[in-house]
Amino acid sequence: MKFAKIMPTILGGALLLASVSSAAAAPSDSSIPFETPYGSEESILLNNNPDETIYHYLGQQEQFLDADVRGQLKIIKRNTDTSGIRHFRLKQYIKGIPVYGAEQTLHLDKTGAVTSALGELPPVEEQAIPNDGVPTIGAEDAIRIASDEATSRIGELGAPELEPKAELNIYHHEEDGQTYLVYITEVNVLEPAPLRTKYFINAIDGSIVSQFDIINFATGTGTGVFGDTKTLTTTQSGNTYQLNDTTRGKGIQTYTASNRSSLPGTLLTDSDNVWTDRAAVDAHAYAAATYDFYKSKFNRNSLDGNGLLIRSTVHYGSNYNNAFWNGAQIVFGDGDGSQFGIFSGDLDVVGHELTHGVIEYTANLEYRNESGALNEAFADIMGNTIESKNWLLGDGIYTPNIAGDALRSLSNPTLYNQPDKYSDRYTGTQDNGGVHINSGIINKAFYLAAQGGTHNGVTVSGIGRDKAVRIFYSTLVNYLTPTSKFAAAKTATIQAAKDLYGANSAEATAITKAYQAVGL
Repeated sequence: MKFAKIMPTILGGALLLASVSSAAAAPSDSSIPFETPYGSEESILLNNNPDETIYHYLGQQEQFLDADVRGQLKIIKRNTDTSGIRHFRLKQYIKGIPVYGAEQTLHLDKTGAVTSALGELPPVEEQAIPNDGVPTIGAEDAIRIASDEATSRIGELGAPELEPKAELNIYHHEEDGQTYLVYITEVNVLEPAPLRTKYFINAIDGSIVSQFDIINFATGTGTGVFGDTKTLTTTQSGNTYQLNDTTRGKGIQTYTASNRSSLPGTLLTDSDNVWTDRAAVDAHAYAAATYDFYKSKFNRNSLDGNGLLIRSTVHYGSNYNNAFWNGAQIVFGDGDGSQFGIFSGDLDVVGHELTHGVIEYTANLEYRNESGALNEAFADIMGNTIESKNWLLGDGIYTPNIAGDALRSLSNPTLYNQPDKYSDRYTGTQDNGGVHINSGIINKAFYLAAQGGTHNGVTVSGIGRDKAVRIFYSTLVNYLTPTSKFAAAKTATIQAAKDLYGANSAEATAITKAYQAVGL
């Protein structure tokens, strides 16, 4: 649990802003700061139809005047938050083929006026599609190519955790600057080792254009496993009880792998409803606590917003020193008792891992480079807030025989070898481009916004954890796109604060200064 390309360009136009360099300076803003092009008499919903308002707005933008806006930009998600702000997520298609990472988030205030538009679309020179969008290999070929590559790394693959599929996309590869027609697929297995890798397979010649690992591992802490008493919601079945909570969404179920590696394992049962498996007790109770947090604070019904069944498995492997979300469920090792304790014993670890599920169903931040660091940071922020005990991550289970240490600190990331300002970020290729390292920068910004303080000569007046987490949650769910970078996150979080609390509010000022304090 050390605890992932958005170019500010639009259809039919040239690059609006320079891309972020790897130098130590603060990044440029990667949003598209559209201005509402029509007067106040049209600042209401056109024909009382939000979709019409969105397309009318886009059609008025100079960059879109020659573009088939309705044909290329499809609204894929709509949401209205508790403040009455309408949020829209749009995705670009060219000749009916989705463009990877090309998403926009647009936002309407209560009057129907567009308040912001954030995200990226490729410039016109990147819109030529190889082979006119016609693949020469099939989806099954792409799946086989990915499987063969994974097999070459870890050996003969076991059964997939998620049924493999391949989707045709247009993909602009940042490393070589070329545009490809690709199939996007993934390998997700537990045997012979946990592996979840995303592949971009050239749909013309079958070569692997890009790939990266996206399994979300975590290292945890331990509280309830040390003897505290918890109340559990279970289900009676005949003369036995199951760790099966049917009162939350579509359910919360807890299994045991019995120190093996097959999932989900065996649903845990007990004869008298007095549970003695401490790892299972904490996994079950903390999954419920995480569900309750999202439901009570944001009215979110489970990870996907639609009641998704939350499944946990404890006792994975033998002395397994990790925990992870694999896209289908959360898995906990027991630790070796020296470097780590029982992973399910820490609420902020469980909350962190389940938040990876929330991220996958919302912004779906790509698990590499700056977007991957945002992925880890938002999981940290939510997990830490769910527990709300201190500003540490993993302080219970990390080195259980050594008191006072932790895996990460939101208040002082440098304690655990994370940067606390953008100029100190890691820019190498290890750790998927620093996803587990650079998250400290965003964690520090969240801490400053919530708690306040002076950092790098910038003083922030804190707004409290509750308001800060509401702003960051809205940022994740409504504003960010899969390849958002830190600069886009800054713009998005400031806009979320303005939409929730007002353009000139203390909350918007605090968020702005918090990002300035970490060099963004």
